[in-house]
Amino acid sequence: RAGETMIDYVALADFRRALREFAAFSEAAARAAGLAPQQHQAILAIRGAPDARLSVGDLAAALLIRPNTAQELAGRLIRAGLAEKIGDPGDRRRVVLQLTAKAEAVLSQLSAVHTAELRRRRAVLQTLLERLDGGGEAK
Repeated sequence: RAGETMIDYVALADFRRALREFAAFSEAAARAAGLAPQQHQAILAIRGAPDARLSVGDLAAALLIRPNTAQELAGRLIRAGLAEKIGDPGDRRRVVLQLTAKAEAVLSQLSAVHTAELRRRRAVLQTLLERLDGGGEAK
């Protein structure tokens, strides 16, 4: 079949490994900062949203989780002092999550180490993507 060469399989396998390695790094960094990995993902999603606010439904969509799981996660964030529920300024019927100063501080720290790790892995990731585009050779 077109596009299914041994180079493609090797590049895909290597790329998936690189993604798993970064995910493992991310989970360890979150735990070292005192967060569960899903809490880190949630506060990053909230901070990266327009106006740095997300409804629970939008949080579920951003994290690819069920709405009831997002509701439980939101409750844990609130109890941990990482988020608060506020009225949506654009729609008073809606409630959104907003980060606290505590969450902003820990997210700033985590984002710095994640950015440094991505920069460290940049060449490897670029090479793998180029191999998938057919621009490189399998090693």
